[in-house]
Amino acid sequence: MKVKRAYRVWQRHLTVYTKLYLSSVALNFVEPVLYLVALGFGLGGYITEVQGRPYINFIAPGIIASSSMFATVYECTYATYVRIFYQKTFDAILSTPVNIDDLIAGEMMWGATKSVLYGIIIIGTISAFHLVDSALVVLVVPVLFLSGLIFAEISLFCVALVPGVDSLNYFYTLFMSPMFLFSGIFFPLDTLPPFVAKIAWFTPLYHLTNVCRSLAAGDAHRAVEGIVWIIVVAIILSPLPFHFMRKRIVR
Repeated sequence: MKVKRAYRVWQRHLTVYTKLYLSSVALNFVEPVLYLVALGFGLGGYITEVQGRPYINFIAPGIIASSSMFATVYECTYATYVRIFYQKTFDAILSTPVNIDDLIAGEMMWGATKSVLYGIIIIGTISAFHLVDSALVVLVVPVLFLSGLIFAEISLFCVALVPGVDSLNYFYTLFMSPMFLFSGIFFPLDTLPPFVAKIAWFTPLYHLTNVCRSLAAGDAHRAVEGIVWIIVVAIILSPLPFHFMRKRIVR
């Protein structure tokens, strides 16, 4: 795998995105903002504080995490599937000097970039509403790229296995939705049975949420464990998309 060739794949996706970004923004930005307003101001009117802070301040950092996650997952599931089987973009790219590993690396880099892009947008939004307590929240940005790689790896692994595009619904319903609901974004997990928190510990969104919340509160020390977890898991999962996507594309 050559970084320069992977970068060209990333560059191709960026060029296409600059022409279609309005629809993408509507999907990946408006929805999390609606969650923030509806739950933060709506439900927050009945819940005074959670862990010593107003409810909307509690959930706002988690919205950074979920928005960045969904930006990557949408890109590396449905968009990747369309590029492979409907638009035949992969066939066109592979007719150039770019090989399969370069292509998969470029897909992962672009997915992680989307994570950073939409994470920054949400950081700016919640900062404008004074929902963060520390400038350390900017340190979330590089973490979003690393966590984006994890979500890209998982998504591409899923794309490599599903028999058809409709089967991606199982991925969203059985994996993404439970992770979104039980990663500590909307309520502390210590209110649930202990086994739920133990399962959540193995999910990347749980750790990303903790990192975002800790840095938004100015507590860098509490973020270290989550950052280390994200780095280690990103490395461990990195061979999966290359191996399985190579088999899917060649087949």
